[in-house]
Amino acid sequence: MRLDANDQGIVFEYGNGPDGCDDLGAREASVLFHDGVFHLFYDGAKADVGWRACLATSSDHKNWKHYGPVLELGTEGSPDSATATAPWFYHENGLWHTYYLGCRQITPKPDCVPSPPYLTCKAEATSLSGPWHKRYDVVAVRPKPGTYYGETACPGWIFHHEGRYRMFFSAAAGEIGEPGVARIQRTLGLLSAPTLNGPWTVPDQPALPLEEQIENSSVYFEPSNGFWFLFTNHVGIDTRGEYTDAIWVYWSKDPLKWNPAHKAVVLDGSNCTWSKVSIGMPSVVKSGNKLAMFYDAPGGDSIGHMRRHIGLAWLDLPLAPPDWTSSEVE
Repeated sequence: MRLDANDQGIVFEYGNGPDGCDDLGAREASVLFHDGVFHLFYDGAKADVGWRACLATSSDHKNWKHYGPVLELGTEGSPDSATATAPWFYHENGLWHTYYLGCRQITPKPDCVPSPPYLTCKAEATSLSGPWHKRYDVVAVRPKPGTYYGETACPGWIFHHEGRYRMFFSAAAGEIGEPGVARIQRTLGLLSAPTLNGPWTVPDQPALPLEEQIENSSVYFEPSNGFWFLFTNHVGIDTRGEYTDAIWVYWSKDPLKWNPAHKAVVLDGSNCTWSKVSIGMPSVVKSGNKLAMFYDAPGGDSIGHMRRHIGLAWLDLPLAPPDWTSSEVE
């Protein structure tokens, strides 16, 4: 099935951040609309240094003020010594909490692409622009050999439901194989905790099967019909290797239960105006009577990690599953 978004195209180009913080690319947008302003957190790739979470703000999602990195690399041996990226946020009692992706190894310079295992790290601040205080003492989840998150356990969308805090996390098991050979599988898990500092409980089973081959998460709740919509990347594979080839959406009346049959393609090469093969991580936020979906992509036929821009596509509200009218999807 399809639930096509209307693609606006590139709205944020890499290479304009201060001190060359994103001179090799901008990707994995995580967007909040706060105090009338879009806050765009993205992975800024700086040559020979690495990838760090950077911030830009805009009132119209077209003209951006660049702040540069808000998370710096940790010291040697720390879980974020090689990268500090892909943050997700929750605001409570005047304090912003973020869980972000850290790792200890990268590909050779100048690209410095983060390499698994990916780890979940935490930081706190009173303002979205920082300064952010890292909480290495808080460990939400770490890869565990022999499980569905044996290779990767990195954070995603955070929400509060039925008296507990919940966080989707990207999970992966297996190993990276030769181009065209799938030896690693990816999915989403769903953590829960009594507080934002944990202790976090990791379920024995993922939220969706490993066979779905998905990663990253952004969720929208539609109050008019009670559906939760989970936006995520699908990971495809061909002779060039594995890469995110589309944004999918799943829907459910219960955010703790997801049916793999209830999904649709939202954005891929057929309806993206500028990137025809690879489409990166989605982040959705309500804007007026529409749902804004930010994403990254390399453009054209590329599947490369570097030199990516941030694009924007739109979905009309209220949002409903494809072909849904008035009866509840069980």
